[in-house]
Amino acid sequence: MDKELIDEINYEIQLLVKSGFYGDDEILEIIADEFIEEDISDDLISKLFLENKESLEDLDGDSDDFINLRNAFCDLTKEKIISIHNAGYDIEEGIQDSFELFVHLRNNKYNPIGFCFYAFEDIESVIEDNALNIAFGDFEYDEEKGLEIAKKIVKTLKEYGFEINWGESVDEIIEIENFNWKKQFDGKEYSMDGALEDFIRLNSEENEQ
Repeated sequence: MDKELIDEINYEIQLLVKSGFYGDDEILEIIADEFIEEDISDDLISKLFLENKESLEDLDGDSDDFINLRNAFCDLTKEKIISIHNAGYDIEEGIQDSFELFVHLRNNKYNPIGFCFYAFEDIESVIEDNALNIAFGDFEYDEEKGLEIAKKIVKTLKEYGFEINWGESVDEIIEIENFNWKKQFDGKEYSMDGALEDFIRLNSEENEQ
């Protein structure tokens, strides 16, 4: 077996485990799909997965930074900002997910004013260099509204003690500096489903009025 290929598989397994968003079976399925064109048996994938997971067992428990981020996203959701953890693979998919949720919520009489998220590629970056990018926007492509949403996001993140790098422009992504990414898989819903559940749960009382 090609060592370079094995190293690549090991890297992808470690990344998925460290992200904390995927259970064992889901990781095995993702790896099998990603390397489907390679001549790799399911037994070898399972062996590599178990070896990597055992070496990463010290990841148990979430970091204070992730707990604070989760709480900040809840606060932003109460401000009617759709806040998505692990929103697709990249920023384009994250924006698509945000607008899809917007349409669904509006059809159910909710009134989200904007969105923020980080995608899987941002998780990969924060694991490597401790900086987490947060994308944001409004749903009307209104620069003034987008800027207002971004300022709310930055204010909330700073209230949780995060160091923020942002040039106060709708064209510049928000960066959380010195972020310690450490998340354990907990079986909870995140991504689109989790963001939808949180928005309805945290805004249902007002929606009923």
